[in-house]
Amino acid sequence: MKIVSARQAVSAIKSGDTVSLCGVVSLVTADRVMAALGERYRETHEPRDLTVFTPNRMGWSRPEPFGMDHISQKGMVKRLYTATFNAKDAPEWSRLSEEGEIEAYSLPMGVMFRWIRECAARSPGLLTDVGLNTYTDPGSGDNRVNRAIPMPDFVERMEIDGKPCLRYKPLSIDVAIIRGTVTDEDGNLSLHGEPVSAGMKQFAMAARNNRGIVIAQVKHVVKRGSIHPRMVEVPGFMVDYVVVEPESIQSQDGYEPGFTGEVRYAEPPWEPLPQGQLRVMTRRAALELRPGDVVNLGVGVGTNLPALTIEEGIADQITFSIEHGAVGGIPAKGTPGSTGAFGAHYNPTAIIDSAEVFDIYHGGGLDVAVLGFAEIDASGSVNVSRFGGRVRGAGGFMDIVHRTPRILICGTLTASGLAVEVDPHGPGLKIASEGRFKKLVEALEEVTLHAPTAIARGQMIRIITERCVFDVDEHGLCLIEVAPGIDIERDIVDQVGFAFRRAETIRPMAAELFRNGPMALHRRPEWAGAGDAEGRP
Repeated sequence: MKIVSARQAVSAIKSGDTVSLCGVVSLVTADRVMAALGERYRETHEPRDLTVFTPNRMGWSRPEPFGMDHISQKGMVKRLYTATFNAKDAPEWSRLSEEGEIEAYSLPMGVMFRWIRECAARSPGLLTDVGLNTYTDPGSGDNRVNRAIPMPDFVERMEIDGKPCLRYKPLSIDVAIIRGTVTDEDGNLSLHGEPVSAGMKQFAMAARNNRGIVIAQVKHVVKRGSIHPRMVEVPGFMVDYVVVEPESIQSQDGYEPGFTGEVRYAEPPWEPLPQGQLRVMTRRAALELRPGDVVNLGVGVGTNLPALTIEEGIADQITFSIEHGAVGGIPAKGTPGSTGAFGAHYNPTAIIDSAEVFDIYHGGGLDVAVLGFAEIDASGSVNVSRFGGRVRGAGGFMDIVHRTPRILICGTLTASGLAVEVDPHGPGLKIASEGRFKKLVEALEEVTLHAPTAIARGQMIRIITERCVFDVDEHGLCLIEVAPGIDIERDIVDQVGFAFRRAETIRPMAAELFRNGPMALHRRPEWAGAGDAEGRP
């Protein structure tokens, strides 16, 4: 291990190399190293034609470039494998991908983490059934960001024992760029001050085993032997170069010891959700929870669920899990002051690696997933990855829904201009201004969740909107609940782009969803007695 400047470290990267990058928006992002890589290219036009492997995007909306935008230069990157795009957080990166200047491919995040592990093992590749019948399946979809770039040659559909699966072929990783909190004089890397680990151990192994190089950015160096062995995330023999950057950030929100277990709060920061459509949907989703559930939360309605469970007195009876590794406690996104720490938890009970998280998800270890949507079609299939002419990627969505028994898809029925009025005294909900765009449409731009496949697997899909609730079965959508004050024909039928069935008895959405104050979930039979002797958690 050598301690070098960022510029010295990136000088070892050659044109045509395959580079793996770890980081989640602003978390564990080696921004100084990536900045040096971008500076080198601007000055020398080297290295060129890189292949970049990064399950997460790195960057957020701010005046100065951060993360991926350092290397968003024409000719620098030839090919990209990733799960997420965001035109606001990394505008140049998204533009180059969408315009075909980069051969960009959109993949499931969990598949990517498992794939890099197979690359580390130098196995014949990854076999998985995650993503069958979606846009990532070459038998039914297309994972190219720009349809003019070459067809993918790294994934194929095949059969094993008469069952379909996808095979991701081996990749050779030449460079891994990772980040930790500290390293000792032998290069042993610790993440004790970081909220997530983002697969960096797998990245380092993949580069090391391919006789490549590993570049690690840290805040400072400590004496040999001063890091407890259990605190070492990446052993020193895997690290080639260390770049010391004392200004490395924990997240864009600043340093928070509650994310790492350094402190434990009696009550994490939270605020009650204001009355409105978001509160209605979040409350309706909460009615689906049961004591002991392990729950994954997606961006949108899901990120507001933890605050609601605190308000309702049931948070201690739910285990929240975000795909980036934190388990238990209260997810930070949606709490006061948090804008970019999605993936971090206050008071986590454990922090595990993303690759291990997706092993749990792919195997069915979740009980419930609370996720958003951009589009839904008549079969109940969902699109979150490409809409409005922009590519967002699947993120962890496809992995999360793969075997989760209860899937709650939450979002407003229409978009752009929707305004609702919630009357806590009745009748309940009024559409003050309808959205200009229907979200339940005849044809999806892209299939991210193939509902018929999930239903055949025995999973439950329930669609929760601010004004109604649908169930999904082998025949598609069926309307089962309507908010008081909503006219089915005007406010639902006319706002859906296809015909749907109606239950024999359509129930009114529960009146307490629209009232002020808590719903007192902790007093309900399914929750009472699940906590302490008085029935409270």
